[in-house]
Amino acid sequence: MHKTTLEQWSLLQKVVELGSFAKAAEETHRSQSSVSYNLALLQERLGVALLIQEGRRAVLTPSGELLLNQVKPLLKAFDYVETRAVTLRNGQRTRLDLVVDSIFPRSRLFAILRQFQQRYPQTQVHLTEVLENASVERPVHAEADVLVLTRRQDMTGRGEWLMNIDFVAVAHRDHPLCAESTITEDILAAWPLIRIADRENRLPQESGESWTFSTIDAAVEAVQYQVGYGWLPEERIGPLLASGVLKILPLSHGSRRATPLHLIVKKDLMPLDEQVETLLQLFKTQ
Repeated sequence: MHKTTLEQWSLLQKVVELGSFAKAAEETHRSQSSVSYNLALLQERLGVALLIQEGRRAVLTPSGELLLNQVKPLLKAFDYVETRAVTLRNGQRTRLDLVVDSIFPRSRLFAILRQFQQRYPQTQVHLTEVLENASVERPVHAEADVLVLTRRQDMTGRGEWLMNIDFVAVAHRDHPLCAESTITEDILAAWPLIRIADRENRLPQESGESWTFSTIDAAVEAVQYQVGYGWLPEERIGPLLASGVLKILPLSHGSRRATPLHLIVKKDLMPLDEQVETLLQLFKTQ
């Protein structure tokens, strides 16, 4: 059996936060004598002085500060368990599976997830980033509640257009292509094209050599190291464009391309629960 209880440690934390036994008693709806008794019992069983009085404030001793800091994670975890139990009792969702295409702007994605977490701290979001050409047959798609993909997949769920992602043709500022005033298809064909996964199945075919990379980050680095030029998401490379490290190529035509993203909801989620509705709304309003 443990000599102390979480309740006693919680009272200690409350006394320290509020600075007095009286305020802690009021906050926890107890009598002051009950608070005093529990903390006296806590110190007696530990054999260590945890609190001292400084003027009208109760403050931790060095030993008390050390021990309370070790207990705080346990108190936080216990609060989480109790709150999660309330969530389960009320029939609220405790997990939401989200699949997002890797071209979706990460700054917007994290802003959405942060707002969602603030509203539903007990709902865990399991995020999976996928490549644009990932098959909808994969289990990660089948199990997802909400998806953000380039194609609206009727077999996966109900989808609607969300936004367009702009891709621009870029190269490193020292690449020979950046010295051209106007770049024709013939000039472009002389240099390797950096592609992301199987993007060639979606974009118009370019002539010439191409190199395929499985992530956007790898493709961006390949262009930075002058392996070739590439069509990259403009928002993802914004800082590199602003600093001049990468430059948009002066193509004779078609220097910008748009790829649509669709917001898709799992077919059997009907009616939609509150958390899914909120997540959808956040994606639409960001």
